[in-house]
Amino acid sequence: MTLFHFGNCFALAYFPYFITYKCSGLSEYNAFWKCVQAGVTYLFVQLCKMLFLATFFPTWEGGIYDFIGEFMKASVDVADLIGLNLVMSRNAGKGEYKIMVAALGWATAELIMSRCIPLWVGARGIEFDWKYIQMSIDSNISLVHYIVASAQVWMITRYDLYHTFRPAVLLLMFFSVYKAFVMETFVHLFSLGSWTALLARAVVTGLLALSTLALYVAVVNVHS
Repeated sequence: MTLFHFGNCFALAYFPYFITYKCSGLSEYNAFWKCVQAGVTYLFVQLCKMLFLATFFPTWEGGIYDFIGEFMKASVDVADLIGLNLVMSRNAGKGEYKIMVAALGWATAELIMSRCIPLWVGARGIEFDWKYIQMSIDSNISLVHYIVASAQVWMITRYDLYHTFRPAVLLLMFFSVYKAFVMETFVHLFSLGSWTALLARAVVTGLLALSTLALYVAVVNVHS
Protein backbone atom coordinates (compact mmCIF):
# COMPACT_ATOMS: atom_id res chain seq x y z
CA MET A 1 0.00 0.00 0.00
CA THR A 2 2.81 2.41 0.83
CA LEU A 3 4.47 1.70 -2.53
CA PHE A 4 1.14 2.38 -4.26
CA HIS A 5 0.85 5.69 -2.40
CA PHE A 6 4.39 6.63 -3.41
CA GLY A 7 3.60 5.72 -7.03
CA ASN A 8 0.54 7.97 -7.01
CA CYS A 9 2.48 10.89 -5.55
CA PHE A 10 5.38 10.36 -7.95
CA ALA A 11 3.08 10.22 -10.98
CA LEU A 12 1.10 13.26 -9.85
CA ALA A 13 4.29 15.26 -9.36
CA TYR A 14 6.47 14.20 -12.29
CA PHE A 15 4.19 13.08 -15.14
CA PRO A 16 2.83 16.59 -15.87
CA TYR A 17 6.43 17.70 -16.46
CA PHE A 18 7.03 14.81 -18.84
CA ILE A 19 3.76 15.47 -20.66
CA THR A 20 4.62 19.18 -20.94
CA TYR A 21 8.02 18.31 -22.41
CA LYS A 22 6.49 15.97 -24.97
CA CYS A 23 3.40 17.99 -25.93
CA SER A 24 5.12 21.39 -26.08
CA GLY A 25 7.36 20.22 -28.91
CA LEU A 26 10.60 20.50 -26.97
CA SER A 27 11.38 16.86 -27.63
CA GLU A 28 11.31 17.58 -31.38
CA TYR A 29 14.00 20.24 -30.89
CA ASN A 30 16.18 17.91 -28.77
CA ALA A 31 15.97 20.48 -25.99
CA PHE A 32 16.75 18.07 -23.15
CA TRP A 33 20.26 19.40 -22.52
CA LYS A 34 19.01 22.96 -22.81
CA CYS A 35 16.60 22.17 -19.98
CA VAL A 36 19.47 20.63 -18.00
CA GLN A 37 21.47 23.84 -18.45
CA ALA A 38 18.46 25.80 -17.18
CA GLY A 39 18.37 23.51 -14.14
CA VAL A 40 22.07 24.15 -13.46
CA THR A 41 21.41 27.89 -13.66
CA TYR A 42 18.58 27.39 -11.16
CA LEU A 43 20.98 25.76 -8.70
CA PHE A 44 23.46 28.62 -9.05
CA VAL A 45 20.76 31.26 -8.54
CA GLN A 46 19.34 29.48 -5.48
CA LEU A 47 22.83 29.26 -3.97
CA CYS A 48 23.30 33.00 -4.44
CA LYS A 49 19.88 33.67 -2.90
CA MET A 50 20.67 31.50 0.12
CA LEU A 51 23.98 33.24 0.71
CA PHE A 52 22.35 36.66 0.38
CA LEU A 53 19.49 35.81 2.74
CA ALA A 54 21.79 34.21 5.31
CA THR A 55 24.02 37.29 5.26
CA PHE A 56 21.52 40.14 5.34
CA PHE A 57 18.22 38.76 6.66
CA PRO A 58 17.93 36.87 9.96
CA THR A 59 15.42 34.04 10.25
CA TRP A 60 12.07 34.96 11.77
CA GLU A 61 11.19 32.74 14.71
CA GLY A 62 7.77 33.02 16.34
CA GLY A 63 6.45 36.15 18.00
CA ILE A 64 4.99 38.99 15.95
CA TYR A 65 4.97 38.39 12.20
CA ASP A 66 7.76 40.45 10.65
CA PHE A 67 5.90 41.85 7.66
CA ILE A 68 8.68 44.18 6.48
CA GLY A 69 11.39 41.57 6.91
CA GLU A 70 9.41 38.92 5.03
CA PHE A 71 8.66 41.42 2.27
CA MET A 72 12.35 42.23 1.88
CA LYS A 73 13.23 38.54 1.78
CA ALA A 74 10.55 37.95 -0.85
CA SER A 75 12.17 40.67 -2.96
CA VAL A 76 15.16 38.36 -3.43
CA ASP A 77 12.96 36.27 -5.73
CA VAL A 78 13.71 38.87 -8.40
CA ALA A 79 16.88 36.82 -8.87
CA ASP A 80 14.71 34.05 -10.35
CA LEU A 81 13.55 36.42 -13.10
CA ILE A 82 17.15 37.41 -13.78
CA GLY A 83 18.12 33.74 -13.98
CA LEU A 84 15.25 32.97 -16.36
CA ASN A 85 16.31 35.88 -18.55
CA LEU A 86 19.87 34.54 -18.57
CA VAL A 87 18.67 31.11 -19.69
CA MET A 88 16.50 32.54 -22.46
CA SER A 89 19.23 34.88 -23.71
CA ARG A 90 21.52 31.88 -24.22
CA ASN A 91 18.98 30.01 -26.37
CA ALA A 92 18.22 30.84 -29.97
CA GLY A 93 14.79 30.24 -31.41
CA LYS A 94 11.19 31.36 -31.21
CA GLY A 95 9.81 33.02 -28.12
CA GLU A 96 7.66 30.08 -27.07
CA TYR A 97 10.65 27.75 -27.37
CA LYS A 98 12.77 29.96 -25.10
CA ILE A 99 9.95 30.29 -22.60
CA MET A 100 9.28 26.57 -22.34
CA VAL A 101 12.96 25.58 -22.10
CA ALA A 102 13.63 28.08 -19.32
CA ALA A 103 10.42 27.34 -17.41
CA LEU A 104 10.55 23.54 -17.68
CA GLY A 105 14.24 23.33 -16.78
CA TRP A 106 13.78 25.74 -13.86
CA ALA A 107 10.66 24.05 -12.48
CA THR A 108 12.10 20.54 -12.88
CA ALA A 109 15.24 21.51 -10.98
CA GLU A 110 13.09 22.93 -8.17
CA LEU A 111 10.97 19.76 -8.17
CA ILE A 112 14.02 17.51 -7.84
CA MET A 113 15.78 19.61 -5.22
CA SER A 114 12.82 20.43 -2.98
CA ARG A 115 10.36 17.54 -3.35
CA CYS A 116 12.18 14.43 -4.52
CA ILE A 117 13.66 13.39 -1.16
CA PRO A 118 10.52 14.23 0.90
CA LEU A 119 8.40 12.15 -1.47
CA TRP A 120 10.85 9.25 -1.49
CA VAL A 121 11.21 9.19 2.29
CA GLY A 122 7.76 10.31 3.41
CA ALA A 123 5.38 8.84 0.82
CA ARG A 124 6.91 5.40 1.38
CA GLY A 125 6.21 5.61 5.10
CA ILE A 126 3.95 3.29 7.03
CA GLU A 127 1.10 5.78 7.50
CA PHE A 128 -0.80 7.54 4.71
CA ASP A 129 -0.52 11.33 4.79
CA TRP A 130 -2.33 13.80 2.56
CA LYS A 131 0.55 16.27 2.69
CA TYR A 132 2.46 14.32 0.05
CA ILE A 133 -0.51 14.52 -2.31
CA GLN A 134 -0.61 18.24 -1.61
CA MET A 135 3.13 18.48 -2.27
CA SER A 136 2.66 16.77 -5.63
CA ILE A 137 -0.20 19.07 -6.62
CA ASP A 138 1.84 22.07 -5.53
CA SER A 139 4.64 21.02 -7.90
CA ASN A 140 2.20 21.37 -10.81
CA ILE A 141 1.26 24.84 -9.63
CA SER A 142 4.96 25.72 -9.56
CA LEU A 143 5.32 24.57 -13.17
CA VAL A 144 2.54 26.93 -14.25
CA HIS A 145 4.10 29.72 -12.18
CA TYR A 146 7.48 29.43 -13.89
CA ILE A 147 5.92 29.28 -17.35
CA VAL A 148 4.08 32.48 -16.49
CA ALA A 149 7.23 34.13 -15.10
CA SER A 150 9.26 33.12 -18.17
CA ALA A 151 6.63 34.56 -20.50
CA GLN A 152 6.65 37.82 -18.54
CA VAL A 153 10.44 38.05 -18.69
CA TRP A 154 10.40 37.33 -22.42
CA MET A 155 7.88 40.10 -23.03
CA ILE A 156 9.61 42.73 -20.91
CA THR A 157 13.00 42.07 -22.55
CA ARG A 158 11.70 42.58 -26.08
CA TYR A 159 13.40 45.66 -27.48
CA ASP A 160 10.36 46.39 -29.67
CA LEU A 161 7.75 46.05 -26.92
CA TYR A 162 5.18 48.82 -27.23
CA HIS A 163 5.16 51.30 -24.35
CA THR A 164 1.45 50.67 -23.82
CA PHE A 165 2.19 47.05 -22.84
CA ARG A 166 5.13 47.75 -20.54
CA PRO A 167 3.17 48.87 -17.41
CA ALA A 168 0.91 45.81 -17.61
CA VAL A 169 3.87 43.43 -17.96
CA LEU A 170 5.70 45.08 -15.05
CA LEU A 171 2.56 44.83 -12.89
CA LEU A 172 2.21 41.13 -13.64
CA MET A 173 5.91 40.58 -12.89
CA PHE A 174 5.43 42.32 -9.55
CA PHE A 175 2.58 39.95 -8.72
CA SER A 176 4.67 36.95 -9.77
CA VAL A 177 7.58 37.93 -7.53
CA TYR A 178 5.48 38.67 -4.45
CA LYS A 179 2.77 36.04 -4.94
CA ALA A 180 4.37 33.63 -2.48
CA PHE A 181 4.77 36.41 0.09
CA VAL A 182 1.15 37.51 -0.28
CA MET A 183 -0.11 33.95 0.03
CA GLU A 184 2.07 33.26 3.08
CA THR A 185 0.84 36.45 4.77
CA PHE A 186 -2.77 35.61 3.89
CA VAL A 187 -2.44 32.10 5.33
CA HIS A 188 -0.76 33.45 8.48
CA LEU A 189 -3.38 36.14 9.10
CA PHE A 190 -6.44 33.95 8.50
CA SER A 191 -4.98 30.65 9.75
CA LEU A 192 -6.01 28.78 6.63
CA GLY A 193 -5.83 25.01 6.45
CA SER A 194 -3.45 23.23 4.12
CA TRP A 195 -6.08 22.35 1.49
CA THR A 196 -7.57 25.85 1.54
CA ALA A 197 -4.13 27.40 1.17
CA LEU A 198 -3.34 25.08 -1.74
CA LEU A 199 -6.64 25.95 -3.43
CA ALA A 200 -5.99 29.66 -2.94
CA ARG A 201 -2.55 29.36 -4.48
CA ALA A 202 -3.94 27.43 -7.43
CA VAL A 203 -6.65 30.04 -8.04
CA VAL A 204 -4.23 32.98 -7.79
CA THR A 205 -1.71 31.26 -10.07
CA GLY A 206 -4.47 30.44 -12.56
CA LEU A 207 -5.69 34.05 -12.66
CA LEU A 208 -2.13 35.28 -13.10
CA ALA A 209 -1.59 32.73 -15.88
CA LEU A 210 -4.75 33.78 -17.73
CA SER A 211 -3.81 37.46 -17.47
CA THR A 212 -0.30 36.76 -18.74
CA LEU A 213 -1.61 34.59 -21.57
CA ALA A 214 -3.98 37.33 -22.71
CA LEU A 215 -1.17 39.88 -22.66
CA TYR A 216 1.22 37.48 -24.42
CA VAL A 217 -1.30 36.90 -27.24
CA ALA A 218 -1.81 40.64 -27.58
CA VAL A 219 1.94 41.30 -27.76
CA VAL A 220 2.54 38.54 -30.33
CA ASN A 221 -0.37 39.68 -32.51
CA VAL A 222 0.74 43.30 -32.46
CA HIS A 223 4.34 42.45 -33.36
CA SER A 224 3.47 39.81 -35.96
